[in-house]
Amino acid sequence: MDQPAPGSLPEHLAAHRESFAAHLRSVRGLSLHTVRAYCGDVTILLQYLADSGRDLAGLDLSTLRGWLGAQHRSGHQRSTLARRVAAVRAFTAWATRTGVLDSDPGVRLVAPRLRRTLPAVLHPEQAAAALEAAHRGTCEADPIALRDHAMVELLYATGIRVAELCGLDLGDLDQQRRLVRVLGKGAKERAVPYGLPAERALLRWVDQGRPALTQGRSAGALFLGARGGRVDPRIVRTVVHDTVGTVPGAADMGPHGLRHSAATHLLEGGADLRTVQELLGHATLATTQLYTHVTVERLKAIHDRSHPRS
Repeated sequence: MDQPAPGSLPEHLAAHRESFAAHLRSVRGLSLHTVRAYCGDVTILLQYLADSGRDLAGLDLSTLRGWLGAQHRSGHQRSTLARRVAAVRAFTAWATRTGVLDSDPGVRLVAPRLRRTLPAVLHPEQAAAALEAAHRGTCEADPIALRDHAMVELLYATGIRVAELCGLDLGDLDQQRRLVRVLGKGAKERAVPYGLPAERALLRWVDQGRPALTQGRSAGALFLGARGGRVDPRIVRTVVHDTVGTVPGAADMGPHGLRHSAATHLLEGGADLRTVQELLGHATLATTQLYTHVTVERLKAIHDRSHPRS
């Protein structure tokens, strides 16, 4: 059989990739963005096999390690390598279940250990100052200002992701019980409570601000853009960046920084890890445990500043 030209993916390998993509979309319910990222990483592995004259049926741990070594020598960061290993392991698991592979070589492929960096978070006083700044902007009842205040309050009150916020519809608000129904990663639904400040901001937005922007499009969306369509995540990021930027000494952050801050403040206030995991929609407790490191670092900093024998 003729060797494929370097850089070209044989049809049978491309067919396996497309079948894997269909599995990610229909069975695992992953977003198009995630499916695209996984398939891009798997394509790199399949291209490595094709360029070296190997076939998928003969894929083993030694080949996977060779591929990973080549990726490392190319200068990719550890975070990129870890993501590609995760994608390839998902692919080999699928290939084994569907009979493409006799056994799964990916289970023994170890990703490079990441250097864990602690996320930047606001101090509670800084968060309060940012929310107060957003509230002051609503004094003239401008619809955009009312929307921005409600978005920032809800992000901090719930710790939801920016994509989850933008995907909310009016019907997702349970105003009587102060709950919001969120559709998270993997199409998993959860209910997240919010407090009185967020409730007041949401009521003003829904009753006064939102009707001024509704123009017959995206009528069901909770948060709207200036032209009446569903608000774009880029707009939300700009709003949070500008709001937090009004607070002296606050770290530069977007919606994910508010999510980190909300989780940290919940734990510092006495919430247990399992509860915070449920509220944030983390698939594993290990992800939530990152925030315990943040709180420990903060306690150490306070000790260093205040204890006479620190």
